[in-house]
Amino acid sequence: MNETQNTILTQKQITHKLRRIAYQIYESNVDETEIVLAGIDSNGYVMAKKLKTILEKISDLNPILCKVKINKKAPQSKIETSIPAEEYSNKSVVLIDDVLNSGSTLIYGVKHFLDVPLKQFKTAVLVNRNHKKYPVKADFKGISLSTSIHEHVEVILTGKDSQAYLD
Repeated sequence: MNETQNTILTQKQITHKLRRIAYQIYESNVDETEIVLAGIDSNGYVMAKKLKTILEKISDLNPILCKVKINKKAPQSKIETSIPAEEYSNKSVVLIDDVLNSGSTLIYGVKHFLDVPLKQFKTAVLVNRNHKKYPVKADFKGISLSTSIHEHVEVILTGKDSQAYLD
């Protein structure tokens, strides 16, 4: 892989995008005391942890982390969360994933949370690819990217060399 040719977002750009998303989340939840950051396992959860750290620095919100386990090959199967439904009931929830491609993972995640009464529900992604099969949108997004359906966006959020690149 020629990284300079295929790099979509560098470490510095990802940091900037996550900070901007955190501010947008805070602005849409300025009257809340708590917010649930529900990250889809695995990269969505890593992104949620990074957003939690930023939110704690820029606001007085109490962000609660929730890991959402969705089988991406069979998203209709049972979805599990790391916290019980009572802990996100009647709260503001942001469902987080790294890449929005077809929308299937996000739509099944949304469906899971709709079984519980919520104050507000939003979605956040780092990269929005605009290849939706389902009527789901990212309320907060780092970058929108027009790609062919055959291209793949890879996001690395762990370690010192975070990046997003086109494969």
